[in-house]
Amino acid sequence: MNSPSSATAGSSFPIRHLYMAGALIFISLFFVVHPRGGMFLSPQNLSNLSIELAITASLALGMLLVLLPGMIDLSVGSAVGMLGGIACVMIIDVGLPAPAAMLLVVVLAAVVWSMMGMLIVRHQVPAFIITLGGLLVFKGIHWTVIRNSTIPVVPGGEENLLSLLTTFYLSGPAGYVLFAVVSAGLVYRQVRSRRARIAHGFVVPDRETAFLRVFVALQALLLLVIVMNQHKGVPLALVILGGVILFVYVVTQHTRIGRYLYAIGGNEDAARLSGVPVERVVTGAFLLLGVIVALTGFLQTAYGGYTTTTVGNLMELDAIAACVIGGTSLKGGRGTVLGVLFGALIMAVLLNGMTLIAVSPEAKFIARGAVLVLAVWVDVYLGRRNT
Repeated sequence: MNSPSSATAGSSFPIRHLYMAGALIFISLFFVVHPRGGMFLSPQNLSNLSIELAITASLALGMLLVLLPGMIDLSVGSAVGMLGGIACVMIIDVGLPAPAAMLLVVVLAAVVWSMMGMLIVRHQVPAFIITLGGLLVFKGIHWTVIRNSTIPVVPGGEENLLSLLTTFYLSGPAGYVLFAVVSAGLVYRQVRSRRARIAHGFVVPDRETAFLRVFVALQALLLLVIVMNQHKGVPLALVILGGVILFVYVVTQHTRIGRYLYAIGGNEDAARLSGVPVERVVTGAFLLLGVIVALTGFLQTAYGGYTTTTVGNLMELDAIAACVIGGTSLKGGRGTVLGVLFGALIMAVLLNGMTLIAVSPEAKFIARGAVLVLAVWVDVYLGRRNT
């Protein structure tokens, strides 16, 4: 049976991190040196990339919650379009205030995903079948709700809360205040974690190594704020991603449901015999995924500036690829928030760069599919080396 601690241990993870870092550097350098990729490192493109990362990573982190117990959800891409479309129709056609419309959509998503989770665990229907059906149903509902048309997020140029998700920036001093708050939180977390591990007799890195890790992380955050301020500031979407990261990290690493998710994915029968409430835990994981899918739907729709029939297409594959690239096992029981973020960054850089250099749609499909296959192969290869 795997656990959060065992999921992050083992010799394969440093090697995997090395592979991921190398892949990210190679992909980035390719777009930097490409004749049409001169704008890749510009503050404006990096700002756009951060918003795209927020969308991809948020959905991937939600997917992590159901992959850990050995489930999967193929419907999230269609649901991103559907939930964003329903919110737009409520705001524009029905005339509901944006906060009320978004809250109703979040509640709807929580109910629907809870029902899917219950169907899967109570009636022993494979998650693949239930969510594949959801993919088709959600796409049909989306097209019906928007009447196969394109609905703008901001009619007549009047801003609302939905559009602000990807158009609002923390600029100037606000960005540095955010950096100070996040830095204080990281330092506090590291110090508290180190003291707790020492108190329980666990091995910890020496002070110099621990300081260097925190220092490098803070330097990277400061550089991010500086670069973002050269454009418009830190995007609100990136702040929202930070909230999703914190939430999923706490759930998976510091709560009972998180330990249960790893236990179910490691060995469901053993988990049941140990008293783990499998039905409630899996249903809860799907409920949380539904909430995150709704949030991703808002972000994706706001970023595009409209809802149409193509919104959300194949986003489920990007989320799954980000998880697998980051070391999440499709069989369950293994996966980390940091790994998923790394995988999402690779996918976001790949998609952003291909758009920047005007790669044809068919070539984009080939590249995304190749990355997914390669990620699974690396996962299998490293798994065999560990056995």
